[in-house]
Amino acid sequence: MPQVLEFSDVSVRRNTRNIVDHVDWSVHDDQRWVVLGANGAGKTTILQLAATLLHPSAGAVTILDERLGRTDVFELRPRIGFASAAMARRLPAEETVLNVVMTAAYSVLGRWNEAYEDIDERRALRVLAEWKLDGLADRTFGTLSEGEQKRVQIARAVMTDPELLLLDEPSASLDLGSREELLQLLAGYAQAPTTPAMVMVTHHVEEIPVGFTHVLLLRGGAVVAAGPLHETLTAAALSETFDMPIALTESDGRYAARAASRVGAQD
Repeated sequence: MPQVLEFSDVSVRRNTRNIVDHVDWSVHDDQRWVVLGANGAGKTTILQLAATLLHPSAGAVTILDERLGRTDVFELRPRIGFASAAMARRLPAEETVLNVVMTAAYSVLGRWNEAYEDIDERRALRVLAEWKLDGLADRTFGTLSEGEQKRVQIARAVMTDPELLLLDEPSASLDLGSREELLQLLAGYAQAPTTPAMVMVTHHVEEIPVGFTHVLLLRGGAVVAAGPLHETLTAAALSETFDMPIALTESDGRYAARAASRVGAQD
């Protein structure tokens, strides 16, 4: 399968510390990756590199056959869908939901003087419907619930049919119902044959949607393990990642983790 993202011996240095530490990692176009690790493990930095928002201090990052530092990132970014809490804070609260999604076509965060065609509006309305946002097109972004705002961000990220979709903690801070609704939608999207490669950052194994195929485990900016989800996501690997004994269970493609005694933590 074609490769859409490659990290070759990548490090990101802040002061004297590597917050990403000699990472080798690749993503193919049929893969759905989840990135797990404790706070400060380097997860968001990894995503910022993949989104062209950050350049490595050392090593090479290649995205959609373009190497960072040797390509025009402003031409590359429209090919990448990206949703994060930081980006959501930049979305104008008074902008309509339709415009929040539709303006992705110009990679702007608010309606200005761009000229849109009927096909752009139809596309935006169709994407809103796919993410169960029917009837909210004329609402302003700031009046939505947090769960609705999360889905609008993802709808915006997929508006341009990206070749790579990056999601930074899409279900963080949601209540149980909103989280499960979003995870069901992400599961359906992840399993669709036309869906692009996906990389999703989360803190919790409970937030891994069904249909995700691979996992990258980080600790202190370095890779603990990376590979197919059902082989790589183990209690032993999680225990090393979070530096404590973890018990892991799986049911119907969904995972759950909790602290465990040393005995039995490596099941």
